[in-house]
Amino acid sequence: MIALVESSPTNAGPNRNGGDLAGLLAAVASGDRPALARLYQRTSAKLYGICLRVLRDQADAEEALQDIFVTIWNKARLYDRAKSAPLTWLSVLARNKAVDRVRIKRIATGGLDEAAEFPDDSPSALDVLEAADDRARLTDCLEQLEERYRSLIRDAFVDGASYPELAAREDVPLGTMKSWIRRSLLRLRGCLEQ
Repeated sequence: MIALVESSPTNAGPNRNGGDLAGLLAAVASGDRPALARLYQRTSAKLYGICLRVLRDQADAEEALQDIFVTIWNKARLYDRAKSAPLTWLSVLARNKAVDRVRIKRIATGGLDEAAEFPDDSPSALDVLEAADDRARLTDCLEQLEERYRSLIRDAFVDGASYPELAAREDVPLGTMKSWIRRSLLRLRGCLEQ
């Protein structure tokens, strides 16, 4: 079944005898696979055209066509000769499948109006420039500190080292370490405020 429907639609020409299609639909309803193949050969070009007109994408139209024939296989028993001609029923089925695909795509991708409802949390260009300027000023001020103190500030505030860890690493009392970092921060603040 799938291999039959995956092949590209044939151009079998217009159907001149709706009775033949009704008979094919009746045969498909009873599980006749060759009847489905004949129905495909007779109607696929028309149904594909409907799908392509609605979807405007060849790959989507081909997938819709496959879905249509799976639906025909499963629901051919619902066709009623008294209500519509076979090609009309098939065309409505094709159009509905294609429209459903369009709706699903719209829900999945959302429209521009929906996109406007989501706030953009990314920084503005001005914020990016200001942050870059602040980083440059901080780097310049850090460079004015002695290497030892600059390293301690980076370890404490960038790498997350605790004061006791830094005191142990430098082999100094904890109070001394706190004093070094406090004085270094005051120098940085003074530099940044200039």
